[in-house]
Amino acid sequence: MNALLRRTLAAALAVAVVASPLAAETEKYAGGPIVAELVTRLLEQTHYEHKPLDAAVSKQFLQNYLDSYDYNHMILLKSDVDEFKTKYQDSLGQLAKDGDVDPAYEIYDRVLQRLTRRVALVKKIAASTYTFTDEESVMLDRHEAAWPADEKQADDLWRRRIENEILTEIIARREAAEERAKDAAKAAAKAAVAASSGTAPAAAVKAKEDEGVTHVKEPSIEEVIDKRYDRLLESYKEYDGTDIIQDYLTSLSHVYDPHTDYLAAAQKENFDISMKLSLVGIGAVLRSEDGYAKIVSLVPGGPADAGKKLKPNDKIEAVAQGDGPFVEVVGMKLDRVVEMIRGKKGTTVRLRVIPAKDATARVVIPIVRAEVKLTDQEAKARVYELPGKDGRAGPKIGVLNLPSFYADMRGGDGAKSLTRDTERLIGALKKRGVDAIVVDLRQDGGGSLVEAVSLTGLFIKDGPVVQVKDSRGTIRVLKDEDPSIDYAGPLVVLTSRESASAAEIFTAAMQDYGRAVIVGDKTTFGKGTVQSVLELDQYLPPAYRAYRPGALKLTVQKFYRVSGGSTQNRGVIPDIHLPSAGDLSDMVESAQKDALPYDEIAPADYVRVGAVDGKIPALKAASDKRVAKSQEFKWIREDLARWEKQKKEKRVSLNMAKRLAERDADERRVDERRKERKILKEKPYPSQEITLSMLDGKSPAVAASTSAATGASADPDAEGDDDNAPDAILNETLRIAAQLAAMSTPPPVASTSDGGRNVAQ
Repeated sequence: MNALLRRTLAAALAVAVVASPLAAETEKYAGGPIVAELVTRLLEQTHYEHKPLDAAVSKQFLQNYLDSYDYNHMILLKSDVDEFKTKYQDSLGQLAKDGDVDPAYEIYDRVLQRLTRRVALVKKIAASTYTFTDEESVMLDRHEAAWPADEKQADDLWRRRIENEILTEIIARREAAEERAKDAAKAAAKAAVAASSGTAPAAAVKAKEDEGVTHVKEPSIEEVIDKRYDRLLESYKEYDGTDIIQDYLTSLSHVYDPHTDYLAAAQKENFDISMKLSLVGIGAVLRSEDGYAKIVSLVPGGPADAGKKLKPNDKIEAVAQGDGPFVEVVGMKLDRVVEMIRGKKGTTVRLRVIPAKDATARVVIPIVRAEVKLTDQEAKARVYELPGKDGRAGPKIGVLNLPSFYADMRGGDGAKSLTRDTERLIGALKKRGVDAIVVDLRQDGGGSLVEAVSLTGLFIKDGPVVQVKDSRGTIRVLKDEDPSIDYAGPLVVLTSRESASAAEIFTAAMQDYGRAVIVGDKTTFGKGTVQSVLELDQYLPPAYRAYRPGALKLTVQKFYRVSGGSTQNRGVIPDIHLPSAGDLSDMVESAQKDALPYDEIAPADYVRVGAVDGKIPALKAASDKRVAKSQEFKWIREDLARWEKQKKEKRVSLNMAKRLAERDADERRVDERRKERKILKEKPYPSQEITLSMLDGKSPAVAASTSAATGASADPDAEGDDDNAPDAILNETLRIAAQLAAMSTPPPVASTSDGGRNVAQ
């Protein structure tokens, strides 16, 4: 054997030893190299920053990719990370630019190797016996922590993690048993009343409820945890080449800024759906939880909602097409489950579901697919009646709830437009004689820039709305050219940390023109950049389009207020701040890696309306006084202080007695607040909802409602929170709007064209 052959064979053997046996099983995406070349060149040449793919970009690219698979730094070892840094830290970007995407698969395979070992360890840990009496704790968020130095340290981290999950499951089962006992007592009392009144026997009612339901034995805690991590491992194993390249190129694009994304074909389809608010499916919002596709909510009027069988918090175990066999979807990636559920209009999909109310039951639910209008994301309105003085009727305040700045980019007849929908709702509010309008943008993450400009035009005569600067420094002023005004009366804009992008453009314009009072969290999100979606197949020869290369959502511009300051990074600061959980949120632009900075340009030439000039100090003083006296806001401030302390501590006790004491304290706090609310007898303001389907005559008009607008406690995700807590933020905003209306002179009748407003799509 000659020297050259020996060296070649030795190198091949070395590669064979180092390479994962799983590497050969990983299905590579054939279009990966050409897509990587295209994406890297577009990032360098077209992104707003024109940042070169140098060593600094490569370093952050590698870090982002490692974090995408191991966010909590528990799967890989420090030695793995050091190895990848040595090999790729300075060159990963250039390799991608050259079409070499092998590092993506190499790192993925190493993660899969380590995770396989971790899951095997989990099963040993879950089978162990714990007393939960030690004074130990676990850090749940390890994102900023170092990777474990060796297997011993990794084993200890995982032991604490699983011990916490066992303890959490024990406490949850205790609570569930207590709830079942309460429900059984209520059912027995109800049955006794039914028996005495001669109504339908309880047994018959129960039999009807159980029709089509099968039951399985409740798994042990050990089985639950074993399955949870088996599903986690299976979900990683299910990644194909497209998924890996999606994560890889997104990790690179996020080095440029948080809003630049590579969208593989499936993600591009979801993006289009979110903008046009329409799809063919069953009308259910899903999320992945413990390997299951869990029902978050149902779209009102959609096929699933109409069937009345599928419920929020139900879990999908298997999916079948028509009369075909069931395919188990536990552990399957959520986008694949969604793809199986979506389908051709008029066809049937069957779901095997674990009901939220009984984890031992299994129910088969057939649903006929139909076009689903995502009405939860449509604009809607509500009219609130506030109390007056001396028994007289009080002011009426209209609230426009705008969840997103949606627009069907394809245009055409019937295309969705936030501005057109809002214009119709304003007309309905004016017919009902509202004294002021609140635009609620608390859940509005943005959307179409064109819609932000046209929506602003509903409230001002005409003029510049936003300034847009591209990477060459060219500044373009986007204006409302329509002199008509749809609503000229008292206006309040309600924002939160979640109000972003297009929502911030609208809010900033209302503030700069002095057209509205801005109320809300300390600041809005702070996204002041414009993205363009580039369809990648338009840059490729026809032979390569079969790869379905997807798209690149690319930051190409920044926008600036007409007063000159950017909304980027800083957001919009309200005129009146109301305390809320958003004040502690890290989910803002300024906390994102590689967010573009705040800066300023020259103001645009605009004429300030000044409708709220001179009124804000009095409004703020009155609001501050009410907030200081409010019991609800006192509780919000208490919660903020408690959460801030927990946030700093970052650790959770593994001592059973301490955890139960914390749970009991939470329950007592909720119970005490619930009792005090009953004593205070603070009733919600009577209100009436207005939806687009009502205006279209497709659903009956809803009678006036006095149900509370809930879900606005300081932390909507807090365990044990009182579901009946009033929306303190909205209620105070309504009071501000009522006071603003009292301070304002009646507006002149707005001139509107009979044909309505034309909106560019």
